[in-house]
Amino acid sequence: MDVGAYVKMMPLLVNGSIKVSRENEDGRELFLYYLRPGESCTMSFTCCLMHKKSEIRTVAEDDVMLIGIPTRYMDEWMTRYQSWKNFVLTSYDSRLLELINTIDNIAFQHMDDRLIDYLQKKAKAQGSNTIEATHQEIAYDLNASREAVSRLLKQLEREGRVALGRNRIEFLDNTK
Repeated sequence: MDVGAYVKMMPLLVNGSIKVSRENEDGRELFLYYLRPGESCTMSFTCCLMHKKSEIRTVAEDDVMLIGIPTRYMDEWMTRYQSWKNFVLTSYDSRLLELINTIDNIAFQHMDDRLIDYLQKKAKAQGSNTIEATHQEIAYDLNASREAVSRLLKQLEREGRVALGRNRIEFLDNTK
């Protein structure tokens, strides 16, 4: 899904992980959250039900398999199937709490804490403690400079919380 595109189907993620981000007018992105198997993007619900353009971007982090539900069924299923309605409302609740957490991280956390939170979420979404990403890609997701991310990653490496390799970070700290 891309910013400004109409959503023609509602995706349900079966396998893989999808990164969801928001883009401002200048083209800068901010990471919002990851979708994992069994989840769906709540912005897709809104876009499908209201026939409006997307305001977010989604990118597959690895090979994904999803089920695409055509928009024509969305509204009908909301009134017809209580289980579907519950799934949609639970998804909204979960994403709203996750977005509140993201806002809290930006407003109240230092960059090092934001970086740890990002690494934890990325590791969980990928199902691996080895994260394949450049420092620039991480900086882009966190709306930070590459230099700041590199400096913080080196500090985390000195503290024994990560092991750095070429375009690879092994996240060693699962406790924070």
